[in-house]
Amino acid sequence: SGIGGIKIGLADGRRIYPSRLWDDPESDVAVLAVDAADLTPARLGKSKDVEIGDFVLAVGSPFGLSHSVTFGIISAKGRRDLELGHAEVVFQDFLQTDAAINPGNSGGPLINLRGEVIGINTAIASNSGGNEGIGFAIPIDMFMFVANQLIEKGKVVRAFLGVHLDSRFGPAMAAEVGLPRPMGARVSGVTAQSPAAVAGVQIGDIILQFDGQQVEDAGHLINLVGTTPVGKKVPIVLFRDRKVVPLQVILADREPFLSPKP
Repeated sequence: SGIGGIKIGLADGRRIYPSRLWDDPESDVAVLAVDAADLTPARLGKSKDVEIGDFVLAVGSPFGLSHSVTFGIISAKGRRDLELGHAEVVFQDFLQTDAAINPGNSGGPLINLRGEVIGINTAIASNSGGNEGIGFAIPIDMFMFVANQLIEKGKVVRAFLGVHLDSRFGPAMAAEVGLPRPMGARVSGVTAQSPAAVAGVQIGDIILQFDGQQVEDAGHLINLVGTTPVGKKVPIVLFRDRKVVPLQVILADREPFLSPKP
């Protein structure tokens, strides 16, 4: 009866059972393999094109009420550092919406007004356990990066840059080094023989850009690296000694650096 007792109810009343399950707890993403006739795939949008204020629909089965749809707007993008129950979700870059998301909506799609999936509903911020207008969804671009790797490789191979980041970097430190405000991620350590070390990144550098994107903070950089293909040559821009320094790094596989050495 499927994997882990999971059964899927289709709109036409059929029950199907998944034949395989892949999951990646670090991003809170899971994928099920199913086999049935006449399945209609959802259309996928691009979450990078989503803007604050866009109207969205959240679909799911809150409190067991199947095929429920709620409606709202995108309230914010790039929400990170959320505490999500017991899950150790390392890679966070959530869309925030005021569309009512309640227990049972998790895993349901967040859809734009063109009917394209732009996120996967995942959590609510609530004191009562019910909807209070603050729900979160995994952006579909990030979801598909993880899902495609799970399907193709059975696991997620993530890129590694090799920097430790300074969580204390704030307005005072930014002013001290000559930045108008806190921006980017400050390097507090560099892993030996890592891509960052090979490229010449130094302690005290502030990484302002990664692969053409402005780096907002340490959490943002972790996400950018974690969703970039291994082996890619990436331009980065540093702030060092009050000067802007461009470098190129070739990202490595994270696994050998994390595995304990024999």
